Amino acid sequence: MNDKTIATHNGNFHADDVFSVAAIGMILPSFTLVRTRDSALIAKADIVIDVGLEYDPERGRFDHHQRGGAGERENGIPYSSFGLIWQKYGADICQGDQDVANAVDAGLVSTIDAVDCGHVEGVQQGISLSHTIGMFNPTWQEDSHVDACFDEAVEFASRVLTRFIAAARGGISAKAIVAKAIDDAADPRVIVLEKYVPWKRTVHALSEEALYVVYPSQTGEWRIQTVPVEPGSFEDRKSLPQAWAGLSGKELQELTGIDDAMFCHNGLFIAGAESFESTMNMASMALEEA
Repeated sequence: MNDKTIATHNGNFHADDVFSVAAIGMILPSFTLVRTRDSALIAKADIVIDVGLEYDPERGRFDHHQRGGAGERENGIPYSSFGLIWQKYGADICQGDQDVANAVDAGLVSTIDAVDCGHVEGVQQGISLSHTIGMFNPTWQEDSHVDACFDEAVEFASRVLTRFIAAARGGISAKAIVAKAIDDAADPRVIVLEKYVPWKRTVHALSEEALYVVYPSQTGEWRIQTVPVEPGSFEDRKSLPQAWAGLSGKELQELTGIDDAMFCHNGLFIAGAESFESTMNMASMALEEA
């Protein structure tokens, strides 16, 4: 796939065309990028993104602006150019791992597609990644050339995409570890991890009983964290004791009788102690709290 010509539209850019080029760049170490709306130049390109009014992945055409669009996912989110590119090349970009590619689509690609296509249902409000990419466009007060700004946006998007892939791969690898911890739990309400791995989605999928997860921190101490009622929620299945809220050091130690207790967040979703044994004692106390 070397020595290819990639065409996308010129002028202001959006997250879908920026991330599409970033994705292609992960499997094409070098290519010629042409930003144009000239139909003759578009026709000569090997891969055409977000322009051309044609979707034909076998011929390298990935536009979604034509009448009728370019299809949608089972959840109703339409495909923009990024989603179309990801359908074709996502698994290759993820080193052949379709599960990782699917996770990146669910967490990143589909959201960018939804914003670009105006499919706002289920999309969080506020400053989004799509909005952030849009801010790379030069303002009316700046003399920057839009193509140079596009290149900067692609570089940023490449880094974001790389981290999303790494996070997706890590999350999938963690599933087996968390599942085993659930099976091995002496008390199904307290899941103990020997090392920290992403756990929330797996715990929710496999355990209705789990209330707390205990794990070592990066600095060597231990943490107890509440299980939210659902991933992303700020409501817990069972909060830590109200009396612990916001306490740390000596105050928390005197209240709990645990001489190496370190802190409890004011939100009652996480606390910690220096040793595993003490953290498990905190878990036992939390379970007994009415």
